[in-house]
Amino acid sequence: MGPELTVPPTYSPIPPAIHPRHEEIEARTTAWAKRFSIGSDELRGRLVTHGIGGFSARILPEGREEVVSLLADFVLWLFGVDDGCCEESDLGHDPGELTGVLHRLLRVAQNPEAPVLPGDSLAEGLRDLRHRVSRYGTAGQAARWIDALREYFFSVVWEASYRRSGAVPSLPDYTLMRLYDGATSVVLPLLEMGHGYELQPHEREHTSVRAAAEMASFIITWDNDIFSHHKESRGPGYYLNVLRVLQTEYGISQDEALTTAIAQRDRVMTLFMRLSAQLRQQGSPQLRQYLHNLGSFIRGSQDWGITSLRYTTPDDPARLPSTLRSTPTDDSHAPLDIPVISWWWDLVPAVHAPAREVGDGARTHACAAQPAG
Repeated sequence: MGPELTVPPTYSPIPPAIHPRHEEIEARTTAWAKRFSIGSDELRGRLVTHGIGGFSARILPEGREEVVSLLADFVLWLFGVDDGCCEESDLGHDPGELTGVLHRLLRVAQNPEAPVLPGDSLAEGLRDLRHRVSRYGTAGQAARWIDALREYFFSVVWEASYRRSGAVPSLPDYTLMRLYDGATSVVLPLLEMGHGYELQPHEREHTSVRAAAEMASFIITWDNDIFSHHKESRGPGYYLNVLRVLQTEYGISQDEALTTAIAQRDRVMTLFMRLSAQLRQQGSPQLRQYLHNLGSFIRGSQDWGITSLRYTTPDDPARLPSTLRSTPTDDSHAPLDIPVISWWWDLVPAVHAPAREVGDGARTHACAAQPAG
């Protein structure tokens, strides 16, 4: 357990919003968790206090109510997998056994009628989710949802290998895998379903559009690591998040790692806003809606992260901000020195590109939170 960290307000240029029926959505998700007995009684008792219905209502504040409820139930199910099978279970230290369990669950998602894991609560919950994905989405969206679930499962096994060894991955490796093990990509098809459109392949798979989705994932997962650090670092087991990775990578303190992580997410946020504006100029109405949905996903994750009992941990209060800030700590147009994502900056012409780069070792971490210029 490290020294106490005080997380300052983080930057968001995106306005807050929440679905007007968030309370009803919350109640239905609580009932769904109980109906399918997701996780142990103790775990489920915690999950239903975390405001997951409200989280989904922030992600899709203008979405179809039935899809917002589907998303809420799915997010709770994901926590049932992540907390119950990985972080709080011996299974999370055994990549081989975990792979088998996750592949059986993947088979349930692919073929819910198959007699796989009969009577298993996670499998039964996933069957229900799969039927609803088919009901509210297209065949293509269902296929992408399953593909993203496979990516998520693959990354969870990768994390289990580090949990078993107690090692900490390099910053580039962690950055790459965090794009998947944060389960952000598996939410993306539901953004389309929530507004009743399907982004055409030539737009969704365009390099710049894919980069925008990856930027959103980076921001959401860096924010989650920052807000969850208190909870995770005080747990009895192994934990892995960006602050620990930065400390190991650069040999810096927790406070310095926090400053660096915030500067990194701020720089990506400014890039995301610039790229989104560029894509909106010539994109279809569906693409503009998708970009708007990505922004709501980012802002909704921020608002939920600083208010959810999952991270505020009132029995051992985390020092999280109660507000957000309107200006970034780092607005440089220079790429981060993380090779797996530095290509993002090639997609948007830089107006001004200061030479200093966040993440370039101990040389830069101390000044990472200062505006570039």
